[in-house]
Parts: sequence; structure tokens; C-alpha cells
Amino acid sequence: MEKEKRIQLSDHFTYRRLLRFVISPILMMICTSLYSIVDGFFVSNFVGKTPFAAVNLIMPIAMGVAAIGFMIGTGGSAIVSKTLGEGKPDKANEYFSLLIYTAIAISVTLSVLGFLFIRPISVLLGASGELLENCVVYGRILFVSMPAFILMNIFQNFFIAAEKPSLSLKVSLLAGLTNIVLDFVFIVVLKWGIAGAAWATAAGEFLGGILPMIYFARKNDSLLKLTKTSYNGRILLKAFTNGSSEMVTNLSQSVVGVLYNFQLMRLAGENGVAAYGIIMYVNFIFMAIFFGYSIGTGPIVAYQYGAGNHEELRNVFKKSIRLVVATGVTLMVLAEVLNVPLIKVFASYDQEMFDMTSHGFRIYAIAFLVIGINVWGSAFFTALNNGVVSAAISFLRTLIFQVSAILLLPQILGIDGVWSAVVVAEVLALLVTVMFLVKNKEKYHYH
Repeated sequence: MEKEKRIQLSDHFTYRRLLRFVISPILMMICTSLYSIVDGFFVSNFVGKTPFAAVNLIMPIAMGVAAIGFMIGTGGSAIVSKTLGEGKPDKANEYFSLLIYTAIAISVTLSVLGFLFIRPISVLLGASGELLENCVVYGRILFVSMPAFILMNIFQNFFIAAEKPSLSLKVSLLAGLTNIVLDFVFIVVLKWGIAGAAWATAAGEFLGGILPMIYFARKNDSLLKLTKTSYNGRILLKAFTNGSSEMVTNLSQSVVGVLYNFQLMRLAGENGVAAYGIIMYVNFIFMAIFFGYSIGTGPIVAYQYGAGNHEELRNVFKKSIRLVVATGVTLMVLAEVLNVPLIKVFASYDQEMFDMTSHGFRIYAIAFLVIGINVWGSAFFTALNNGVVSAAISFLRTLIFQVSAILLLPQILGIDGVWSAVVVAEVLALLVTVMFLVKNKEKYHYH
């Protein structure tokens, strides 16, 4: 506990202190990304190629619905952290409680709708026969645990705002390990097939969503606690609009994932869908680093902005840009060097699928050079409570640029156009991110 109290949102952040503070959310996001990766590994190696394709078709839909959690978590924690920075802890707890209670109501509604309509959704995605039945089984179970998954995404952000990043990591580790162990038990030992993968994921998500609820509902030594609250439409609207960039990012990734699957099904069949799924698994891990860093620094930026500490805001901004750029270069090099061993984990049994995935990933990996700046840039404006700029970066990056690229480039380059779409989209987004950062530096005093 002493170690946690030593680093506070109000501190001056050196590189060492900043990295110590964000390491927990980074590891936490990596743990979260393991859900679909572990399912994919066990299904691909122990159930078969068609169930594996079903996992990859349904996962973008599940993640798209779960995007509501990222919206409330990032937008809400920015408001709560800013309120804490203004010296209003009671008001911050009221806002925190309102956001959590609202999230429960919304997530239960979405869960019921998803459970009821997963079959027609799967048909729209192009699934039929055995693939369709696998999609329905996997999807329905995921929607049972959807409220817990949405809450888990929200609490990841609020643990940081509460100055308890290590608790968030512990919960994520427990949930992730539960998923891994139960995947082995349900799929390898009990032979439950794709249903086993879904129930293992659901069990991990229930732990990840319910344990933080218990922690914040009871008396604790963090900055936040669930209390009585009252309806405040202005705060809900502010949180939703402020966090809309994160929801746009996740929703757009789901839309883009569906488009990738459509294009690959057309150009390469189930092998193409499976290859894209494998590339996404590696991408999840690398992106988790950028998302984790953004989640970790967001409350710091919001707190310092609320406190009017421009010097520290400038300090965190400069250090973050340097760290994100260096990480992008490192990840691109790692992706190229470790291409073969990473892909062999999922595709060692099928040479044609392995070759397609390896070639595609070498092209896709170039995007890691700039993705981090775009992700952090959007999150930075969310933390400054400027949801409009944050949403503009996310909307252009993940929807307009990527959708345009995935629709147009395959017409010119064939399957290579699918793999290079993300590179083109991220470079265009970088230009937009830099433009907004330069344009707003005087307004927020981070230059």
C-alpha cells in the first residue's frame, strides 16, 4: 500500500515515476487483450479452422458492443479526475457513482439485445452452415457476460483515477489467468469445443467486472467510492461526448474488422479470415501497450489540467511524445524480427495459412511506427475534456481513413491492399493528430 501512495496524480513526473505509474495499466491492457488471443489459440489448435473463423467473425461484434465501456470509462474518468484536481472529492464520488449505475443499466439492455439477435447478425456477416452455428453458440455466451465485460473496461480507467493502478492489474491478472486455465480445462480436457472457449472468457469477465464493484462499494483507501447519487444529465452527456472518441475507436475497429473479413472471405476464403485473426492477435498485444499508456497518463493530464498546473502538463506531454515514438519504433522492429515465431503459435499446422499470415503481417507491422502517436493524441484531448478534437482524430483515423483504404486498396493491390490499408490510414491520421496538437498547444499550455 505504501508504494501505491507514493505516486499521486499531483506529483511531478520524471521518466521513472511516469513509467512506474503506467506499467500497471499497460500490463492490465495486455491481460485484457489475452481474452480473444487465448480463445483463438485453443480453438485454432484444438477445435478446428471453422470454429476459429467463427471466433474471428464474432469478436469484432462483441468488442463493438463493449465499446460503451471504453466511452464511459475514459470520458468519465477524465471528468472525475478533473473534479478531484479542483479539490471536490465528494462531487467526484457522486459523478463516479452515477456513471457506474448508468453503465449497468445500459450494459444489461445491450446484453439482452445481443443474445436475441446474434443469429441474424451472424447471417449478415456471411456465416452459414457449420460456421453459422458456431457463431451463434460463441456469441450468445459472450453476451451473457457482456455487462461484466463492460464494467471491467470502465473500472480499468477508474482504478487509475483512484490512484490504484496496481489493483487494476491484479484484477486483470486474476481474470486473465482464470480465462487461460478454464480454456485448457473446457476445451482440451472436457472437449466442450467453441462453447468451452466462450464460457472460459465469460468466467474471466465476470471476475473482472464484479470484483472492482465490490471494492468500490465498500469502504476503501482509494480516492473513489460508490455512494448515493442523483441524476445529472449534463455530466452524463459530458462523459459520453468526452469519451466518444474511445467508443468511436472501438466501434470503428469492429466495423473495420467486419470489412476486413468480408474482403478476405472474397479474396482468400476461410484462410484469409483466419490469417487476419492471427495478425489481430499480435496487434492486440502491441496496441495494448499504447492503450495502457494512454489510460495511465489520462488521469494525470486531467488532474493537472483541473489544477491549472501548466508546467507539469507540459512536462507529461513532452515525455509522453518521446516515449510513444520510441515504443513505436521498437514494436515495428520486434514485429518484423519475430514474425515467424509469433505466427507459428497459431498457424503451424497449415502451411498455406502460415505463408499468407507471415506475408501480411510484414506489411501490416509498418503501421506500428505511427499508431501510438495517434492513439495517445486522441486520449490526450479526452483527458483535457476536449471530446470534439479527440473524437475527430478517432473518427478520421479508425473509420474514414481505414474504411476508405480497406474498400479501395484491394481493388488496386489485391490481397496486399488489405494488409497495407492500415498503414495508409495511420499515416493519414498522423497528419491530422499533429495538426490538432500544434493548433491547440497555446490553448492548453503544453507547448
